[in-house]
Amino acid sequence: MTHPTEPIPPDIRMAPADAPPSAQRKTTTATGAVPRLPSRAIFSGAQEVEIEHNGAVYRLRQTALGKLILTK
Repeated sequence: MTHPTEPIPPDIRMAPADAPPSAQRKTTTATGAVPRLPSRAIFSGAQEVEIEHNGAVYRLRQTALGKLILTK
């Protein structure tokens, strides 16, 4: 997986990876809004990325029509 070329906005406050699951679910911005990331920051020019979550690997893929598909 490549790293995003654009940094994640500094107002997004993420729970540390070793935080308990209840703390990890409460990810919010400084304003209390749900964080929003541009897809270009996630994909960084690639058509698909792998996301590791709770020990499982998921694949997020862009289709030719610009839709997103998440598979395990």
